[in-house]
Amino acid sequence: MPATCNVVVLLSGTGSNLQALIDSTRAGDSPVRIRAVISNRADALGLQKAQDAGIDTAVLDHRQFDGREAFDRALMALIDDFEPQLLVLAGFMRILSATFVRHYHGRLLNIHPSLLPKYKGLHTHQRALEAGDSEHGCSVHFVTEELDGGPLVVQAVIPVQSGDTPQTLAHRVHAQEHQIYPLAVRWFAEGRLRLGQQGVVFDGQPLAVGGHSIRS
Repeated sequence: MPATCNVVVLLSGTGSNLQALIDSTRAGDSPVRIRAVISNRADALGLQKAQDAGIDTAVLDHRQFDGREAFDRALMALIDDFEPQLLVLAGFMRILSATFVRHYHGRLLNIHPSLLPKYKGLHTHQRALEAGDSEHGCSVHFVTEELDGGPLVVQAVIPVQSGDTPQTLAHRVHAQEHQIYPLAVRWFAEGRLRLGQQGVVFDGQPLAVGGHSIRS
Protein backbone atom coordinates (compact mmCIF):
# COMPACT_ATOMS: atom_id res chain seq x y z
CA MET A 1 0.00 0.00 0.00
CA PRO A 2 1.44 3.40 -0.98
CA ALA A 3 2.26 6.07 1.58
CA THR A 4 -0.74 7.98 0.26
CA CYS A 5 -3.93 6.08 -0.53
CA ASN A 6 -6.02 7.66 -3.26
CA VAL A 7 -9.74 7.33 -2.52
CA VAL A 8 -12.72 8.00 -4.78
CA VAL A 9 -16.09 8.55 -3.08
CA LEU A 10 -19.45 7.83 -4.75
CA LEU A 11 -22.56 9.55 -3.40
CA SER A 12 -26.09 10.56 -4.35
CA GLY A 13 -27.14 12.81 -1.47
CA THR A 14 -26.06 15.21 1.25
CA GLY A 15 -22.61 13.75 1.83
CA SER A 16 -22.56 13.64 5.62
CA ASN A 17 -20.26 10.60 5.58
CA LEU A 18 -18.12 12.34 2.97
CA GLN A 19 -17.76 15.30 5.34
CA ALA A 20 -16.68 12.97 8.13
CA LEU A 21 -14.05 11.50 5.80
CA ILE A 22 -12.86 14.96 4.77
CA ASP A 23 -12.58 16.03 8.41
CA SER A 24 -10.61 12.89 9.27
CA THR A 25 -8.07 13.53 6.51
CA ARG A 26 -7.21 16.94 7.94
CA ALA A 27 -5.11 15.29 10.62
CA GLY A 28 -1.52 15.82 9.57
CA ASP A 29 -0.64 12.11 9.65
CA SER A 30 -3.56 10.85 7.56
CA PRO A 31 -2.53 8.62 4.64
CA VAL A 32 -5.95 9.11 3.01
CA ARG A 33 -6.22 11.38 -0.02
CA ILE A 34 -9.75 11.89 -1.35
CA ARG A 35 -8.90 12.12 -5.03
CA ALA A 36 -12.43 12.72 -6.34
CA VAL A 37 -16.13 12.65 -5.49
CA ILE A 38 -18.52 11.33 -8.15
CA SER A 39 -22.32 11.48 -8.10
CA ASN A 40 -25.11 10.25 -10.32
CA ARG A 41 -27.09 13.38 -9.38
CA ALA A 42 -26.02 16.91 -10.30
CA ASP A 43 -28.02 18.31 -7.36
CA ALA A 44 -26.33 16.12 -4.72
CA LEU A 45 -25.31 18.40 -1.84
CA GLY A 46 -22.23 16.27 -1.25
CA LEU A 47 -20.69 17.68 -4.41
CA GLN A 48 -20.61 21.14 -2.84
CA LYS A 49 -18.95 19.73 0.28
CA ALA A 50 -16.24 18.24 -1.92
CA GLN A 51 -15.76 21.46 -3.89
CA ASP A 52 -15.52 23.46 -0.66
CA ALA A 53 -12.69 21.14 0.37
CA GLY A 54 -10.87 21.53 -2.95
CA ILE A 55 -11.67 18.01 -4.12
CA ASP A 56 -12.32 17.19 -7.78
CA THR A 57 -15.95 16.35 -8.57
CA ALA A 58 -17.76 14.73 -11.47
CA VAL A 59 -21.37 13.93 -12.33
CA LEU A 60 -22.51 10.93 -14.35
CA ASP A 61 -26.30 10.89 -14.75
CA HIS A 62 -27.55 7.31 -14.86
CA ARG A 63 -30.65 8.46 -16.75
CA GLN A 64 -28.49 9.18 -19.79
CA PHE A 65 -27.57 5.50 -20.20
CA ASP A 66 -29.41 2.53 -21.61
CA GLY A 67 -29.47 0.30 -18.56
CA ARG A 68 -27.32 -0.47 -15.54
CA GLU A 69 -24.49 -2.22 -17.35
CA ALA A 70 -23.90 0.72 -19.71
CA PHE A 71 -23.91 3.19 -16.84
CA ASP A 72 -21.55 1.05 -14.77
CA ARG A 73 -19.09 0.72 -17.66
CA ALA A 74 -18.96 4.49 -18.04
CA LEU A 75 -18.69 4.93 -14.28
CA MET A 76 -15.77 2.50 -14.08
CA ALA A 77 -13.93 4.40 -16.81
CA LEU A 78 -14.49 7.69 -14.98
CA ILE A 79 -13.38 6.28 -11.63
CA ASP A 80 -10.27 4.65 -13.09
CA ASP A 81 -9.13 7.97 -14.54
CA PHE A 82 -8.44 8.99 -10.92
CA GLU A 83 -6.41 5.80 -10.22
CA PRO A 84 -7.87 5.05 -6.77
CA GLN A 85 -6.59 2.36 -4.44
CA LEU A 86 -9.96 2.43 -2.65
CA LEU A 87 -13.53 3.19 -3.67
CA VAL A 88 -15.95 4.32 -0.95
CA LEU A 89 -19.75 4.26 -1.25
CA ALA A 90 -21.25 7.09 0.81
CA GLY A 91 -24.97 7.03 0.17
CA PHE A 92 -24.69 6.06 -3.49
CA MET A 93 -28.26 5.10 -4.35
CA ARG A 94 -27.55 2.68 -7.16
CA ILE A 95 -27.47 -1.11 -7.15
CA LEU A 96 -24.13 -1.96 -8.73
CA SER A 97 -23.72 -4.60 -11.40
CA ALA A 98 -21.72 -7.78 -10.83
CA THR A 99 -19.19 -6.55 -13.40
CA PHE A 100 -18.62 -3.36 -11.42
CA VAL A 101 -18.28 -5.16 -8.09
CA ARG A 102 -15.81 -7.68 -9.50
CA HIS A 103 -13.73 -4.90 -11.07
CA TYR A 104 -13.18 -3.32 -7.63
CA HIS A 105 -13.04 -6.54 -5.61
CA GLY A 106 -11.15 -6.03 -2.36
CA ARG A 107 -11.06 -2.24 -2.69
CA LEU A 108 -14.73 -1.28 -2.40
CA LEU A 109 -16.24 -0.33 0.96
CA ASN A 110 -19.82 0.50 1.95
CA ILE A 111 -21.58 1.58 5.14
CA HIS A 112 -25.04 0.32 5.99
CA PRO A 113 -27.37 1.60 8.78
CA SER A 114 -27.98 -1.70 10.56
CA LEU A 115 -26.12 -4.43 12.37
CA LEU A 116 -25.67 -6.67 9.35
CA PRO A 117 -26.68 -9.32 8.52
CA LYS A 118 -29.87 -7.88 10.04
CA TYR A 119 -32.00 -5.56 7.92
CA LYS A 120 -30.38 -5.51 4.54
CA GLY A 121 -31.95 -2.95 2.23
CA LEU A 122 -34.06 0.04 3.26
CA HIS A 123 -36.02 1.32 6.29
CA THR A 124 -33.60 -0.26 8.75
CA HIS A 125 -34.46 1.93 11.76
CA GLN A 126 -38.19 1.29 11.44
CA ARG A 127 -37.58 -2.43 11.07
CA ALA A 128 -35.36 -2.55 14.16
CA LEU A 129 -38.04 -0.81 16.22
CA GLU A 130 -40.82 -3.02 14.89
CA ALA A 131 -38.78 -6.10 15.82
CA GLY A 132 -38.33 -4.82 19.39
CA ASP A 133 -34.54 -4.94 19.15
CA SER A 134 -32.60 -3.78 22.20
CA GLU A 135 -29.57 -2.82 20.06
CA HIS A 136 -29.11 -1.22 16.67
CA GLY A 137 -26.22 0.35 14.81
CA CYS A 138 -24.28 0.47 11.56
CA SER A 139 -21.80 -1.67 9.67
CA VAL A 140 -18.84 -1.09 7.35
CA HIS A 141 -18.27 -3.95 4.94
CA PHE A 142 -16.46 -4.90 1.78
CA VAL A 143 -18.86 -4.96 -1.16
CA THR A 144 -19.58 -8.24 -2.92
CA GLU A 145 -22.23 -9.25 -5.43
CA GLU A 146 -24.67 -9.99 -2.59
CA LEU A 147 -26.54 -6.79 -1.68
CA ASP A 148 -25.39 -5.60 1.78
CA GLY A 149 -23.84 -9.03 2.22
CA GLY A 150 -20.09 -8.53 1.98
CA PRO A 151 -17.60 -9.40 4.74
CA LEU A 152 -17.86 -7.13 7.79
CA VAL A 153 -15.04 -4.82 8.87
CA VAL A 154 -16.46 -2.92 11.85
CA GLN A 155 -19.82 -2.31 13.52
CA ALA A 156 -20.95 0.39 15.93
CA VAL A 157 -23.59 -0.80 18.41
CA ILE A 158 -25.97 1.54 20.26
CA PRO A 159 -28.80 0.77 22.68
CA VAL A 160 -32.36 1.27 21.50
CA GLN A 161 -34.13 3.59 23.96
CA SER A 162 -37.75 3.23 25.04
CA GLY A 163 -38.90 6.46 23.40
CA ASP A 164 -37.00 6.03 20.15
CA THR A 165 -38.57 6.81 16.80
CA PRO A 166 -37.02 5.98 13.43
CA GLN A 167 -35.83 9.59 13.31
CA THR A 168 -34.13 9.64 16.72
CA LEU A 169 -32.56 6.27 16.06
CA ALA A 170 -31.32 7.42 12.66
CA HIS A 171 -29.74 10.52 14.22
CA ARG A 172 -27.74 8.47 16.72
CA VAL A 173 -26.74 5.87 14.13
CA HIS A 174 -25.52 8.61 11.77
CA ALA A 175 -23.24 9.91 14.51
CA GLN A 176 -21.70 6.44 14.76
CA GLU A 177 -21.35 6.16 10.98
CA HIS A 178 -19.22 9.30 11.06
CA GLN A 179 -16.88 7.59 13.53
CA ILE A 180 -16.44 4.11 12.08
CA TYR A 181 -16.33 4.88 8.35
CA PRO A 182 -13.25 7.13 8.53
CA LEU A 183 -11.69 4.55 10.86
CA ALA A 184 -12.17 1.71 8.36
CA VAL A 185 -10.91 3.85 5.47
CA ARG A 186 -7.79 4.75 7.44
CA TRP A 187 -7.15 1.10 8.32
CA PHE A 188 -7.24 0.27 4.62
CA ALA A 189 -5.02 3.22 3.71
CA GLU A 190 -2.47 2.16 6.32
CA GLY A 191 -2.33 -1.36 4.90
CA ARG A 192 -3.83 -2.86 8.07
CA LEU A 193 -7.08 -3.95 6.42
CA ARG A 194 -7.58 -6.08 3.32
CA LEU A 195 -9.90 -8.68 1.88
CA GLY A 196 -8.18 -12.04 1.64
CA GLN A 197 -9.15 -15.36 0.08
CA GLN A 198 -10.93 -16.50 3.24
CA GLY A 199 -12.35 -13.17 4.43
CA VAL A 200 -11.23 -9.94 6.04
CA VAL A 201 -7.62 -9.74 7.24
CA PHE A 202 -6.66 -7.17 9.87
CA ASP A 203 -3.05 -6.63 10.99
CA GLY A 204 -2.14 -9.85 9.20
CA GLN A 205 -4.69 -11.98 11.06
CA PRO A 206 -8.15 -13.22 9.98
CA LEU A 207 -10.87 -10.99 11.39
CA ALA A 208 -13.86 -12.60 13.09
CA VAL A 209 -16.93 -12.97 10.88
CA GLY A 210 -18.71 -10.09 12.61
CA GLY A 211 -15.77 -7.70 12.30
CA HIS A 212 -14.72 -5.28 15.02
CA SER A 213 -17.49 -4.22 17.38
CA ILE A 214 -17.57 -0.77 18.98
CA ARG A 215 -20.18 -0.09 21.64
CA SER A 216 -21.42 3.25 22.90
